Amino acid sequence: MSKPPFQSGRPRGLYVRTFGCQMNEYDSLRVQRLLAPLGYVPVNDIGEADVIFLNTCSVREKAEQKVHSFLGSLRRLKKAKPHLKIIAGGCVAQQLGEKLLGRFDHLDLVIGTKGVGSIGQMLQQVQDSGGRLTCMPGEESGGPGVPEIFPGGSVTAPVTIMQGCNNYCTYCIVPYVRGSERSRTASEILDEIRRLEDSGVKEVLLLGQNVNSYGRGLDEKCTFVDLLRRIRVETGIARIRFTTSHPKDLTNELIQCFAEIDTLCKHLHLPVQAGSDRVLERMNRGYTAAGYIEKINRLRLICPEIALTSDIIVGFPGETEKDFAKTMELLEQVQFDNLFSFRYSDRPGTAAASYTDKVDPDEAALRLVQLQSYQADVTLRKNLAEVGSDRDVLVEGPSRASNGQMSGRTTHNRIVNFDAPLPSSGQILRVKITFAYSHSLKGDVIVCPNAQSG
Repeated sequence: MSKPPFQSGRPRGLYVRTFGCQMNEYDSLRVQRLLAPLGYVPVNDIGEADVIFLNTCSVREKAEQKVHSFLGSLRRLKKAKPHLKIIAGGCVAQQLGEKLLGRFDHLDLVIGTKGVGSIGQMLQQVQDSGGRLTCMPGEESGGPGVPEIFPGGSVTAPVTIMQGCNNYCTYCIVPYVRGSERSRTASEILDEIRRLEDSGVKEVLLLGQNVNSYGRGLDEKCTFVDLLRRIRVETGIARIRFTTSHPKDLTNELIQCFAEIDTLCKHLHLPVQAGSDRVLERMNRGYTAAGYIEKINRLRLICPEIALTSDIIVGFPGETEKDFAKTMELLEQVQFDNLFSFRYSDRPGTAAASYTDKVDPDEAALRLVQLQSYQADVTLRKNLAEVGSDRDVLVEGPSRASNGQMSGRTTHNRIVNFDAPLPSSGQILRVKITFAYSHSLKGDVIVCPNAQSG
């Protein structure tokens, strides 16, 4: 690239809005890194932006509607600032491509999920030509797996280990917008983690649409279990988390890791989606409710303190009252620490979108309320059980409540707020839990001279 756009001598504002999953958050950080050499600095005030990047999500209809609404709201800002460039990336961009340009005449650039590496070059072209462009490559551009994200000051950081999915669940659009599974090499991942560690990161979150299948297709033989063990041995990172796991690929070897790898956090997000075998089969999930529960029991046998969270889809086509009752029975049996639950919505191009036996939306909404009400009680009860316990908390920074407190997470992924007399971000402190809320805990730091800083 010969020269950066805007040679005015001052940094240019980059406003990033991320919709959807943690994979998108990772890509948004990557965009910031890629545009930094062109003179762009992140801004929190959209009014200060010279470039707006929207990292979109189309996994659920509601998420896609939010994207369209936000894009529409930018028309007035674009009119007031003609030099402003608006870029749409992510899954909606991949799904709609040039149709987005036709729908929003103030949108300048559409970049598909495999085009992130070219964002600097494409923005340069838009600046030079004054035109409107799309970038929809069939393969990742800019070098897949190049370790580009080394933030200063961050305590936790995401690390993508693979992208894409081969499962083709009948409700899911991911394989169509993210492509088939592609794993990064272990050496690239380890190098990125070491660089993150050097910048002060204490905890990494390994990301993939199905991390359990990591390593398939790589020239080197390295399974996900192998990768976890290598991270433990070959880096000094204090904590390891990962998401998302597919139940059908959760092996005994991976379950054993929760007992054998001391830096692996005692929390697993394992989406079950439904408790009815009939619904699971129509979803093409590849397991039964009994098989799922068997793996949960094995996890709790190996690691009794493990915290478990999951995803549930309510109102999948053809779901009867009896099917929904089986989902509630599974929730009662498993007792998840928390749930992410959603009402089913058609996604274009998926098999389930063609199913004709749709559940009445009002009925699906009632089922969702019932499920969420039950889970809220379970989550609060589990949080209340934490009161009086001593927990190691990785301090992430000031509490969002802005009350002078600090905030961090336990190994079980519970948020804890507490008073800290000294700057403590990045430390792992021992905290006594004194109070429980629906979504967080409160505690007091236990004075101990050996509080860890890594």
